[in-house]
Amino acid sequence: MSIEFLITTLVVVVSPGAGVLYTLGAGLTRGAKASVVAAFGCTLGIVPHMAAAITGLAALLYASALAFSIIKYLGVAYLLYMAWMTLKETGALKVETDAAPKSNRQVIVSAILINILNPKLSIFFFAFLPQFVPSNDPNALPLMLELSLVFMAVTFAVFVLYGVFAAAIRAHVISRPQIMTWMRRSFAACFALLGAKLALIER
Repeated sequence: MSIEFLITTLVVVVSPGAGVLYTLGAGLTRGAKASVVAAFGCTLGIVPHMAAAITGLAALLYASALAFSIIKYLGVAYLLYMAWMTLKETGALKVETDAAPKSNRQVIVSAILINILNPKLSIFFFAFLPQFVPSNDPNALPLMLELSLVFMAVTFAVFVLYGVFAAAIRAHVISRPQIMTWMRRSFAACFALLGAKLALIER
């Protein structure tokens, strides 16, 4: 495993995206445990893209305009839905003080959907991983699997750090309604911008 792969992976993972926003929201509104669960869910959302890249399905997605468009616009719709729900105080930045907070299963499902509906991840795996796997390597498949698992591990670790940091400042944030309103609008705008950015992605 090359240092170039680790550095590139870290840069890609650290860059803010929908998964980072969702994990930060979980930490801010539900605490450290929820942020770890959200990070785990976002990491699980990588598995279908990893499987697609390893089995060659990503090539089909990349080649088929219809398949790509379907996945892309489902992702756009979900990101816009997240933006709307966040504005309505029922989404990523909903502070849960009632007796029936969102379950771990609900958090994980939402986190998985955020990443699974992102065709850019499949294209990323399809175009990125092969650069670090020699075409004539007899162990190309195990190596690609190893690199994919490293990418997932780095994603989980970085997202947990984001979430735990958000949880650490939680008390200072949720006690100030004006800050929560500003953050809710900012998060909603970020989800909407990510949706718009995804809509403009070409194969």
